[in-house]
Amino acid sequence: MNLTVRNITQRLSLRNPQKESLAILHEVFASTGLPSEDLGTDVILEKIREKFSTVESFERDFPSLCFSLATGVGKTRLMGAFIAYLHLEHGLRNFFVLAPNLTIYEKLVADFQRNTPKYVFQGIAEFATNEPWIITGDNYEEYRGQDDMFGRVEINIFNISKLNRDARETKKGGPRIRELRETLGESYFDYLKGLPDLVLLMDESHRYRADAGVRALNELNPLIGLELTATPFVDKAKGQEWFKNVIFDYPLARAIEDGFVKDPAVATQRDFNRKDFTSEELERVKLEDGVRLHQETKLELDTYARQTGRRKVKPFMLVIAKDTTHAAELLKVVESTPFFGGAYRGKALQVDSSTKEEEVVAKLLSVESVDNPVEIVIHVNMLKEGWDVNNLYTIVPLRAANARTLIEQSIGRGLRLPYGHRTGVEAVDRLTIVAHDRFDEIIEEANRPDSPVRIKKRFIEKPSNYKKLVQVIARPNAEIRLFGESEDASAGDEAGGKVGIFKTKAEQAAGRQALELFRTHQSKPISSLQDEAIEQELAEKLERTMQPSQLEMGAMEDAIDYNSIIRKTAQILIENTIEIPQIVIVPSGEVSSGFHPFTVDTSEFDASVVDREILLQYLNDNRQASVRKSEQGWLSDKRPEDYIVRRLREYDDVNYDEQADLLYDLAAQVVDHLRQKLPDDEKLIDVLQYREHSFAKNIHAQMQEHFWEKSAGQEPRILQGWMALKECPFNADDGKACVPYHQVPEKKSEIRKYVFSGFERCIYPFQKFDSDGERRLAVTLERESLKWFKPAPGQFRLYYRLGRQAERTYEPDFVVETQTAKFLIEVKADNEMEYAEVLAKAETGKAFCLNATQHAASHAGKPWSYVLLADSQIAMNSSLALLFGGV
Repeated sequence: MNLTVRNITQRLSLRNPQKESLAILHEVFASTGLPSEDLGTDVILEKIREKFSTVESFERDFPSLCFSLATGVGKTRLMGAFIAYLHLEHGLRNFFVLAPNLTIYEKLVADFQRNTPKYVFQGIAEFATNEPWIITGDNYEEYRGQDDMFGRVEINIFNISKLNRDARETKKGGPRIRELRETLGESYFDYLKGLPDLVLLMDESHRYRADAGVRALNELNPLIGLELTATPFVDKAKGQEWFKNVIFDYPLARAIEDGFVKDPAVATQRDFNRKDFTSEELERVKLEDGVRLHQETKLELDTYARQTGRRKVKPFMLVIAKDTTHAAELLKVVESTPFFGGAYRGKALQVDSSTKEEEVVAKLLSVESVDNPVEIVIHVNMLKEGWDVNNLYTIVPLRAANARTLIEQSIGRGLRLPYGHRTGVEAVDRLTIVAHDRFDEIIEEANRPDSPVRIKKRFIEKPSNYKKLVQVIARPNAEIRLFGESEDASAGDEAGGKVGIFKTKAEQAAGRQALELFRTHQSKPISSLQDEAIEQELAEKLERTMQPSQLEMGAMEDAIDYNSIIRKTAQILIENTIEIPQIVIVPSGEVSSGFHPFTVDTSEFDASVVDREILLQYLNDNRQASVRKSEQGWLSDKRPEDYIVRRLREYDDVNYDEQADLLYDLAAQVVDHLRQKLPDDEKLIDVLQYREHSFAKNIHAQMQEHFWEKSAGQEPRILQGWMALKECPFNADDGKACVPYHQVPEKKSEIRKYVFSGFERCIYPFQKFDSDGERRLAVTLERESLKWFKPAPGQFRLYYRLGRQAERTYEPDFVVETQTAKFLIEVKADNEMEYAEVLAKAETGKAFCLNATQHAASHAGKPWSYVLLADSQIAMNSSLALLFGGV
């Protein structure tokens, strides 16, 4: 692979289809000799056709190639890769990016701006030091030319409609873009036309096949045109006319197969018969079933966010109406009191032809925000490109359309993934179309050889059989035994749940702080917490930490035995947890990590001024040895931010060389907060000197919520300490929550709808099982193991890849501890034991166990083993010796 192509692929973290596209562009330039000005269009076409037979014609007056990539794969990021390659490899400096409408134009302008969330050149060091010049359709008249000294890249971004408008005759008799600009000595159009290295990039290029502006583009005669679209055809009276210049095609079917977009499904009621319903009744049933699916999805997304600690996604449902009158009627229905008790009053949005296209798309884009209350969007026309929200999960088409139109136009708008990749959770990764009356037709169309996608089936229970989902939160037993089932210490027995050993607010505050100290005491195993010397050390730290400000008024009146708090907390933690080393298994190769920029929550940062003499007394006790006073004053030669940054640098997961800008930005936010209360610089420095450790600790804790990691290849990384158990939210059908684990479900195939309870050796009070084989294994574990549990999503950091699919996370089914060993257990159906994915997970699990065993040997810990069990191996009377035999 070409070195530039490889570097850009790695720096921009390109997906496989983007990587293939970039490699093809390199091959085109290598085989044609571009950017030579001597080659004619016909010669270039002939050279390209020798290697890419799909290119029949450029279809323009200049060389132009189409890269067809499915929606959601990342066409804008690919544009950035193309520009970076052409500049770094061939020295090209002038680019013209064309957008089909105002919404995409504004989105492109934003994505090409540095320090924006989706900056297309993030990671390209050359553009960080010599930032490209962005010229837009709004500011090109002010352009004055540039100095060639630094070889700065020029990127023009225009909206085709503006280009068309500016190309028309003005009152003066000439097109505005062709008017003489004194600052240039020529018109801007002539300036572009005269650039020998101009590269044209066309987003949604199927929109430029008939516009008047395209004639102007031909006159520009760029060096080459690069077209990007998900639909490489134009609708004609006789049907679809496909492009003849497609050099790379990555259709929607492949994007779904490779996991880059949501998995589409079509839903209907079980045993549904269209003849049983009038048109009005059918419409009502589809709306109500759509809302039920929407409510389930909303709960599933909330549960996933809680389980993983990821940002919350608010889903919405799209209803496609017949016309504006129909849309208005539907709006009245969904906002009425009889419709789900008025739950959607003020939560529905109607958009139709009475609103300009850009305004429609702008309204739809705002639906993505969790702060926007809209959960139902009623739309008349099939949605066009530019609407790339990622939280559309349910579509209810109520307008007549053939099956293929529904598949191609409806599905494409809702396939973007909210987290950028598949999560492995079906509800989070799925888009559902409610089509009771068209179910069979859509399935048949999807199964045709030329169908753009394959669609899964989904059945909805009739209202009489419908079971509402409920959420059950499983907190670790250690937390319940320490603090009780209620979060409120004053609730006591009145809350109806178990009461923890720490009953007062003071004890609970000290107990929670003790847990925090344990997590920072990472160099030794959990069992060491019961060592008398370590207990005393931690008790002293706890007493110093528990300042009056951490306890509510009156709490300090209660005498606290800090040694007792440490001893009791350690004992319960040891009894109710399995010590699991923090080992990350990632695909081999270079692993990079860091923190995303964020806004610091400064609400807890104390700006009260510290008395000078108190500060000096702490120095005499060596409790603030880093704070020093010089004869010239209090470190007056330092920036205030330095005090915080130097403490942040001390954390092992902070790389100052790579993250200095972020660290100073975070520190500056805190300093700005303090300046509002402390305009006096001397007082500001006093506060920073005295509290630099606590400020840095708070910032570092917030940074953990914005941690990112990129990796390629598989290798182990052993981090300090053990895993803290996560809270587990579970969803279950109403009436199927907290069922005794000995109870066999009426339908074993529906076991995932149950939440089980009654455990004594499980370190959680509730668990869910994916199969009855898992439930049967739990019976054996309750009888013979010391401790066990099923990990919550995100508990482990184990990663694997399968074929061309995106990187996936792996959570073992069970973690088990016996008298002599620890195990990761995976339970699979008999016919799945040799599946490639199962074997890939097993390799990752074995790598974890190998490294965990080596880690345990350093402190006489128990060895780890990985066990893959077939469902048929597990019986109610199975022993662990039989199941784990030979391990």
